[in-house]
Amino acid sequence: MNIKKVVVAGGGVLGSQIALQSSYCGFDVTIWLRSEGSIERAQPKLERFKNIYVQTLEAFKTDKSQYCRGLAKSPDISEEEIDELIENAKNGYESLTLTTSYEEAAEDADLVIEAIAEDPEQKIAFYQELAKYLPEKTIIVTNSSTLLPSMFAEYTGRPEKYLALHFANTIWANNTAEVMGHPGTNQKYYDEIVQFAEDINMVPLQLKKEQPGYILNSMLVPFLSAAEALYAMDVADPETIDKTWMLATGAPNGPFRILDVVGLVTAYNIVIMNPEVNNPDSIHAKIAAKLKEKIDKGETGINAGKGFYEY
Repeated sequence: MNIKKVVVAGGGVLGSQIALQSSYCGFDVTIWLRSEGSIERAQPKLERFKNIYVQTLEAFKTDKSQYCRGLAKSPDISEEEIDELIENAKNGYESLTLTTSYEEAAEDADLVIEAIAEDPEQKIAFYQELAKYLPEKTIIVTNSSTLLPSMFAEYTGRPEKYLALHFANTIWANNTAEVMGHPGTNQKYYDEIVQFAEDINMVPLQLKKEQPGYILNSMLVPFLSAAEALYAMDVADPETIDKTWMLATGAPNGPFRILDVVGLVTAYNIVIMNPEVNNPDSIHAKIAAKLKEKIDKGETGINAGKGFYEY
């Protein structure tokens, strides 16, 4: 199947990036959102990412260190070719369709990329409603950070056409796409998603079996959780924890700067999935309380202008 129309469900940090990146690379993209309020919240994210694309490409004309793998397949391109990519970013942004209608989103869809909250009940409800409108041809993938596709395959109505496609944040620069099937995924559709990942300038990383957290989050989540535990137990403040990691390892960012990019709501949803969160004396409960305090103040990360840092 030749994928042409792509539907991204969810306009959060990654959903917005996936939608813009797909449109930038020439796909017809519709973003499905739960409400008009969700549309209003998604639009400034999309505009911000479009501006980053344009500014990065403009800087690349005179500074080759600004090269991003997701924006250009090679650093060896002319200024005229960079100008064409800048137009792709602007046109990609302008061509995005945002809707709350399942029927409008599903019409003639070749691929649905589900990027809604890390809440099993919300995902199941979405899949069951979407199934009423989807054409038979449509492939569905989930961008879930921690949940396995086998948990949801039966609810999609097309388990053989269902798998995971997980992106890293700042996908225009960190252009990885982890492809992970479940035991019922048909290899034909797995291969089509590998090709789609390449077509939107990602590097497809193929997993041979289901793994909670895929490759990236199997390493990243324990790292972030260790930092959150130090903070929740009042061992050190986020700035000091970040400074320790950056100075000692040479890393460009510490865990709390990364959490701001990921988004504190996503981090909170991951923490509260652990049953130990119900014990108020547990470290998970203390981490959840610290994150909830910031979320309640609107300090949800970089897209809100403030998380652990101000932007």
